[in-house]
Amino acid sequence: MVNEIYLLFNSLERFSFPFEAKLNHIPKNGIYVQFEKGEKLNNMDRIVRVGTHRGDHQLHSRLFQHFTNENQRRSIFRSNIGRCFLHKESNPYINFWNLPLTSKVEKEKNLHLVDLEYEKELEKRISAYIQSNFSFAVFEVETKEKRHFWESKLIST
Repeated sequence: MVNEIYLLFNSLERFSFPFEAKLNHIPKNGIYVQFEKGEKLNNMDRIVRVGTHRGDHQLHSRLFQHFTNENQRRSIFRSNIGRCFLHKESNPYINFWNLPLTSKVEKEKNLHLVDLEYEKELEKRISAYIQSNFSFAVFEVETKEKRHFWESKLIST
């Protein structure tokens, strides 16, 4: 079954950054699978991430959050890549990287611990890495319930 899934996703149209000119080929609702350069499985590109979006007609927005919006607190994918950079460098900032800042209470509690200038620099590195090393394929799934169902099935497979 895994081999069949890989054959299917490796045969779909592939998108990479910049993909704005091809937005009319990307459905407004769906699931994306991401591939990273150099990652292979049985001579095919290996799927390294499966994801979707919450609201209706938000797939394009979600993809931009990963590839261009330099805010790891809006993309667990960006957050994980930043965490990898920090771990690889044994950087002690790892202890502050994922501190929540969304709510007023979280900002009051955590903002003084966070180095926003350093995070801007790291976000630029994350963007450069994602834009240079990741591609994706998408397939349309209209309803939120079906998207989440199929996303969880693909991830568990």
